[in-house]
Amino acid sequence: MDTLQFGQIRLTWLSGGVTNLDGGAMFGVVPKPLWERKYECNEKNQIELRTDPILIQWDGKNILIESGIGKGKLTDKQKRNFGVVEESHLEEDLLALGLKPEDIDIVLMTHLHFDHACGLTKLVNGKYVSVFPKARIIASSIEWNEMKNPNIRSINTYWKENWQAIETQVETFENDWELGPIKLIHTGGHSDGHSILLLEDGQETIIHMADLMPTHAHKPALWVMAYDDYPMNSIKAKQDWIPYGLSKNAWFIFYHDAIYRAVKWDEQGTITDSIIRHK
Repeated sequence: MDTLQFGQIRLTWLSGGVTNLDGGAMFGVVPKPLWERKYECNEKNQIELRTDPILIQWDGKNILIESGIGKGKLTDKQKRNFGVVEESHLEEDLLALGLKPEDIDIVLMTHLHFDHACGLTKLVNGKYVSVFPKARIIASSIEWNEMKNPNIRSINTYWKENWQAIETQVETFENDWELGPIKLIHTGGHSDGHSILLLEDGQETIIHMADLMPTHAHKPALWVMAYDDYPMNSIKAKQDWIPYGLSKNAWFIFYHDAIYRAVKWDEQGTITDSIIRHK
């Protein structure tokens, strides 16, 4: 498992599953000859995307960023449509670290689309139950409200199977949520309730842009997904937060990137440091 030690914080990437989605949808209006130089696609024009939760261990707490795509929840049709070639091994990875799902104290959800939230619940004896029964599950109030009341567009990604069993565990926030050096900040953009994650410990900074920057190739402010509900808000948030991260020499970390776990860029956009995903 790939790790990043960050002051008193340790980050570990867990195996949450693998999808392959249409590259054109993932890069929106960006022409393929441009984005294909940055991120490979297969013969079906699909790009590989991880859905790997990140375990934060700090101050005796076990905190997850996202939950993966779960195991045994997707139909064969869904697996085919989403290009799923691997389901979650999150519980096995936790066991290898000496942990159980019951040891997770907090789950931080940048948003609640199926590829981030399927891992929150699982089927046991024909009934959905919480995977992390003792955890506080944190999401923006806007995101949680849309999860429970999706519109005609978002109903395809906000599923009742992912929220009904964990409803009593959910805690919502308006603008931001903070615990020590860990901060969730509402941005909107990809979804109306989308948030990013900021970790600041002393002089060090980590930014998780979530689906505003799902891969390192999405660094340009205008390179936003066709999946974004509010693309101009995505662009504005990237214009605000990417320069902030660059000014702090921050690590940018990823949930979806199949190549990098974390990247540092200089002001010219050159990668100066990176953690390449261990295969």
